[in-house]
Amino acid sequence: MSEQIQALGRRKRAVCRLYLTPGSGKWDVNGRTLGDFFPRPTLVSAIQQPFTLTDTLGQYDVKAVLDGGGVSGQAGAVRLAIARALVKIDETNRKKLREFGLLTRDAREVERKKPGRAGARKRFQFSKR
Repeated sequence: MSEQIQALGRRKRAVCRLYLTPGSGKWDVNGRTLGDFFPRPTLVSAIQQPFTLTDTLGQYDVKAVLDGGGVSGQAGAVRLAIARALVKIDETNRKKLREFGLLTRDAREVERKKPGRAGARKRFQFSKR
């Protein structure tokens, strides 16, 4: 199988379009390397988790196009996209990835600020007099 696999991942406001191609494990995240785009080692290990669980680290070249969100949200989007792509490649990966919760889209988003409030739920200080 030498074709390119496409997958989509989302987390918070971040969206990742991912392209997996069989190769030597080269990373291209918005034109930069993985370590260059995500400087925190915790995020890098979280992103590579689907590969390590399925023993496919270094077997695929990854091209990720990220849009929106912050660093943490983008890392989560890449992780979900990789997990989905690995399931497309081999259906037997699904059980292992599902077990570690890597196929579930994290739906938590920031609640909007309401009028007459300091934030989404916080109120301004109450003064009796």
